[in-house]
Amino acid sequence: MIGQSPLIENPESLAQLADDEFQAVLLEGVSRTFALTIPQLPAALYTAVANAYLLCRIVDTIEDEVSLSPEQKKYFCRNFIDIVRTGERTQLFASELAPLLSDQTIPAEHTLIHLIPRVIAITHSLDQVQIDALVACVETMANGMPVYQAMDLHAGLETLQDMDDYCYYVAGCVGEMLAKLFCHYSEEINQHREELLKLSVSFGQGLQMTNILKDIWDDAKRGVCWLPQDIFTETGFNLSELSPSTQNKNFQQGLKHLIGIAHEHLQNALTYTQLLPSHETGIRNFCLWALGMAILTLKKINDNLDFNESRQVKISRNSVKATIIISKLSARSNLLLSLFFKLASRNLKTPGWQYLPLLHTGQ
Repeated sequence: MIGQSPLIENPESLAQLADDEFQAVLLEGVSRTFALTIPQLPAALYTAVANAYLLCRIVDTIEDEVSLSPEQKKYFCRNFIDIVRTGERTQLFASELAPLLSDQTIPAEHTLIHLIPRVIAITHSLDQVQIDALVACVETMANGMPVYQAMDLHAGLETLQDMDDYCYYVAGCVGEMLAKLFCHYSEEINQHREELLKLSVSFGQGLQMTNILKDIWDDAKRGVCWLPQDIFTETGFNLSELSPSTQNKNFQQGLKHLIGIAHEHLQNALTYTQLLPSHETGIRNFCLWALGMAILTLKKINDNLDFNESRQVKISRNSVKATIIISKLSARSNLLLSLFFKLASRNLKTPGWQYLPLLHTGQ
């Protein structure tokens, strides 16, 4: 990664840093987006949220590792749940997993796995309410994601409900965790706890659906498709016939339907953000930057339905900068946020289709 700290490939030196600096360097290595957004949060939230993201990234690393069999992935996921909950046997876990990682796993993730004991030590330095939120998220993610490892996904998921469930396991539960952390941080936020918890799942799904749509062709190269067949059955297209050369209008019609659904989830994300106190600009910006970049990505997909590489619908650095500037200028005003959202998401609704996102209540 451009500008990445040299410490990221030196676990011993990295381990000497103070907790927040240690986590900041790891975040920069594994996700430039979250390395940008998490520091916007109040100091009282930074340590817990940064740690939560690193825990989730460890689960992702296990799931994405090509050298591990489905059985090995289940084994490591199950054991990782236990060490997050108890804080015990962390070095044994890291020593067992680290040598199995292939060269396809990026250096920063190799380092992250080596430093699991330090990451877990930070987890168990948090308040018990925060620990409980992180454990619940990791447990949901680590139990849910392996289900899909044994599935033949070259022709997509069967139904939209299956996509909803998948999005919950990989993103919705993260949204729930963040809502719990925000409520623990502020009694004023906690007054909206139930509504925030429901909307947070939809927020997570909107972001995950956007990623799925953006990465259709990258996933297809790996023989994987996360799109729901029932949506495309309505338009007369079979996902088993999907390829980067597909220029089928029926496929593009189904794609527009999914864009419309993702847009409605992001509308819920806006409502979620507007429920947060206007003076909590750090938390609002954390949410708004992710929301703004997702809307612009959806817009780019919608304007280029014949794209066949993810880079063709990747938003520019200028778009990212514009999102940050607009968010900072309008963060305190719900009226301005609604106006900018409406302007940015023009034409994303699908005429003739109506879909009210089901708010997953957890499993």
